[in-house]
Amino acid sequence: MKTLYIECSMGAAGDMLMAALSELHPEPEDFVKRFNALGIPGIRLQREDAVKCGITGTHMKVTVDGKEEESQDEVHSHSHHHTGMADMEHILSHLPVSDKVRNDAIAVYRLIAEAEGHVHGKPVEQIHFHEVGTMDAVADVVGVCLLMEELAPDSIVASPVHVGSGHVHCAHGILPVPAPAAAYLLQDIPIYGGSIQGELCTPTGAALLRYFVKEFGEMPVMKVKKTGYGMGKRDYVMANCVRVMLGEQEEAMDVIVELCCNLDDMTPEEIGFATTLFMKAGALDVYTSSVQMKKNRPGILLTCMCRNEDKEKFLQLMFQHTTTLGVREYTCRRYGLKRETERRQTVLGEVHVKKTEGYGVLREKLEYDDLAELAREKGLSLREIKHIILQQEKTDKKQKK
Repeated sequence: MKTLYIECSMGAAGDMLMAALSELHPEPEDFVKRFNALGIPGIRLQREDAVKCGITGTHMKVTVDGKEEESQDEVHSHSHHHTGMADMEHILSHLPVSDKVRNDAIAVYRLIAEAEGHVHGKPVEQIHFHEVGTMDAVADVVGVCLLMEELAPDSIVASPVHVGSGHVHCAHGILPVPAPAAAYLLQDIPIYGGSIQGELCTPTGAALLRYFVKEFGEMPVMKVKKTGYGMGKRDYVMANCVRVMLGEQEEAMDVIVELCCNLDDMTPEEIGFATTLFMKAGALDVYTSSVQMKKNRPGILLTCMCRNEDKEKFLQLMFQHTTTLGVREYTCRRYGLKRETERRQTVLGEVHVKKTEGYGVLREKLEYDDLAELAREKGLSLREIKHIILQQEKTDKKQKK
């Protein structure tokens, strides 16, 4: 699985993220050339080599009408633009980019607008982006969204975010670090402060992390293919950079629990009731096996598979709904395929399709419950329903070719 890991030990700003990701791009200069051709009003992007604590990386110089954007921890200091969400959506919706990039960029700005709205007690429509609504922030957001599309990682993981300490100057006065909008965007994301004075994670950086990163924690086990360093302008005792790594991660391995008990004094109806109840409660699987018990009694081995965090719940259910006096626990490692379900419109109606992928395998399966419902409605067999849908899909594919 193609995995992107973002190391935020010196926070995250939009230009630093864009710079770091550009180092992963196979043709970074071509990316800059295509970016400048987008025609974002007044914006010019330039890649520059930068060195921090002996490490060479990239600084993204963004100029607005010939003036360079402000530094990482001064992003609020001189911004007096009063741009609303409608203005942002108008600018972004008219850029010559893919629908994905356009939708991603608008979604990032909507996160920022919601954060500003929460801080100032106003609806999104009335928010004016004093801090982040400048055109240089538009460049950062669009640049990161473009690079994410072109790098196309399957998974994005980030470290806990260093937010810095002290205070920051903005249009409303002097505020604590992280700034209120950034603090709101970083809710439920692991963050920490430290001895470094300054704003290390800006609202733009926080919004980009919140939108793109699905998991925060330690770097996963992966074979790194390429590393990028995005440099900030300020110098600190630590290298002021965002580091990104792109590589291959093994498919996820789950740790699951098997809860087992032997039963010889329950009726089939009672066992069936219990197994159905366990599945509805969220068990991964429940099954029975025939066993020979003491005193030569035929019995049932009942096994309930669940996630470790659900163990106590299923232990209680097993004692409540079976006659067992003891439950055995086994911890297992399970390798699984990545799974997702999508809706698909067919000639007979809407059907859910289960898709699984991983380890070089790609499978699709029509949802049984949907097929059964169509079979009852149409008065046809399951086999006939499945044949009609699959044949129509084959015909559609041929016509597209």
